[in-house]
Order: sequence, then C-alpha cells, then structure tokens
Amino acid sequence: MKFINPYFIAVTTLLAVSCTSQKETSSLKDVYKDDFYIGTALSADQIEEKDAKEDSLICKEFNAITAENIMKSMFIHPQKDKYDFALADKFVAFGEKNKMFIHGHTLIWHSQLAPWMEKIKDSTEMKAFMKDHITTIVTKYKGRINSWDVVNEALNEDGTLRKSVFLNTLGERYLVDAYKLAAAADPKVDLYYNDYNLEDTAKREGVIRLVKKIKAAGGKIDGIGSQAHWKLNSPSIEEIEKSILAYSALGVKVAFTELDITVLPNPWDLKGADVNQNFENNAKMNPYPKSLPDSVQNKLAQRYAAIFKLFLKHKDKISRVTFWGVHDGQSWLNDWPIKGRTNYPLLFDAKLQPKKAYNSVMEIKAVKE
Repeated sequence: MKFINPYFIAVTTLLAVSCTSQKETSSLKDVYKDDFYIGTALSADQIEEKDAKEDSLICKEFNAITAENIMKSMFIHPQKDKYDFALADKFVAFGEKNKMFIHGHTLIWHSQLAPWMEKIKDSTEMKAFMKDHITTIVTKYKGRINSWDVVNEALNEDGTLRKSVFLNTLGERYLVDAYKLAAAADPKVDLYYNDYNLEDTAKREGVIRLVKKIKAAGGKIDGIGSQAHWKLNSPSIEEIEKSILAYSALGVKVAFTELDITVLPNPWDLKGADVNQNFENNAKMNPYPKSLPDSVQNKLAQRYAAIFKLFLKHKDKISRVTFWGVHDGQSWLNDWPIKGRTNYPLLFDAKLQPKKAYNSVMEIKAVKE
C-alpha cells in the first residue's frame, strides 16, 4: 500500500475550497478562529430568521454580528418617551443562541436620527437626551452585548469635528460625555469610535486627536472601528497598514467593522460613505447589471487576498473583521451612491454561493499555515 502524507492531504483539502468536504468542514470563522472574529451585518429579515438558507450560511461562516440598521436611533428610540426594543431583543437573542460576539451599532450618530432628536436646540435638553438614550440602551443589554459603537462618524474628511446637532448644542464635550455615560452603564463592555476613510492621512490624525482628548478627559475608549468601505485599488495596503499601526499605538484595539469592496465606478471620484449623498443612474455607472465578468471577479479576489494577508500580519492588533452584509444581494452599495445599480462587494453572491473572493480569503490562511 502506497503511503500518502496526511499533511499533504490536509493542505490540499484546505486549498480546494470548492470541494464538498471543505464546504462541510470549514468556514471563515473556523479558519480564522485563532486570529480575530469574523462578523457580518444582519438585516431585519435575517434577525427574524425568515430565510433558512441565509440563516444556515450566517451560522456556518460567522461568529460575530452587528445589526445593520435596527439599533440606530430612529428605530430603537422613535419618540422621546418611547423605545422599541423588539428587533434589538431578537438580534441579541440570535447572537446568544449561536454563541456569537455581539456588537451594538450605534449610540450617537448624526444620521438616521428620529425627527424629534434633530429638533433639539437646547444644551440642557440635549444632555438629558444623551444620558437617557445611552444609559437606557446600554443598561438594558449590559453583560449581553460585547462592544458598542458609542460615537459614529463624528469627523469631517479633514479631521475636524463634523457639524451635527450634538456638536451644535454641546460642543466637543458631547464626545467625552458619550463615552463616560456608556462606561457608567456597563463598565465591562468595549467602547469603540467608528468612522469611514480612516486610512486617509488627515482623518487618521483627527481620530488620533479625538482618542487622546477622550482619554485625557477621563473617558473610556477601547477601540477604533474602521468601516473599510473600500475600492478595488484604494486605499493602498500601505495606508491601511499605517492606520493599523497608528491606532494600535494609542493603546486601543483595531476593528474593521463594515468591510465591503465596490467594483463599480463612483461618480466624480466620490470618497467616503455619507449616506445622504445620491446621484443619477446611467449605463456607464452600472456596467455589470446581470453578472460580474471573470476579470473583475479575479481583481476582487486578489484585493481581498491582499487585505487579509495584511490583517493576518497584524492579527495581534485586530479584534474583529466584519463584512457589511452576508451576500451581494443585500448590500447597501446596490443603492449608494446611485440607486438601482448591481454591485458585487462581498464574499457571497446574491444566490448565497461563495465567490472567488471567498476562496482567496480561505486560501491566504491555508498558505500562512
């Protein structure tokens, strides 16, 4: 009988991601279990487990979850004297049932506010709102939610503070107040600042200043969340690495919280992820309405491979990598910044099938081992 090296068999099986045994025995969360959490954002339908196939895929591939929308202020606190925790409760229960890391998103954000919040003009009223809002929500899920985005997108692209209803009424102190209130409500939960374009030099410097100010004023901040809404060619791997090192040097964790990679052209070289921006659709801006050509599939796979290779290099600094959606069909990038387009930014296609990009992310780990 011919001897076959079992190590060779194991490596060959791991590299052959598309084979039946690999699908049954391996997943993203399995191969990266010793490195960092692999997460996804859940829609309301996914939280309510309306599609058994999606539910199965989520449970197989991911060990961390973020609510895509339902914990934002307009949904969870629609009226001054009314909270709606129905879906948030189901979200947390889903994570607990499946033994997942549960991330709360988001407590203080200038966008997707309930209309009554936008009308607050008085500093006393705003301070009372923040105390009630943060304390009520964080206390309710104390010991059940593992980390929170306390403040989301507080910076402009040049690193200065964004003009928002919070800054207008309270000034810079609202930032420190938010972190102090969250820490008081749950001293053990990890508290993050979350934003996009954090690989750009000016915004990176703004984040560094922000973290230092919060810490100096006695606020508790445990991590920086980079949304990682990236493109096929930017930001560069070098700039991503600079940011990982810069944020880690502050003594905080680094998470990539909303990872997706657009394969479509952006209007006028638009940068960022401001959900209030929208542009007119046309054929030039929607080049792949039916399917993604192999040439672009390959570019996407190569891009994801390079990114995860970097993540593994700095796994000691990275706490979590979360994709902003389970599959291409649910991605917000189908409607932003141009409505009605077909984008392909994730590892699974709209039919829940793994793409070449999925294979590349799995194979990078196999090569490393």
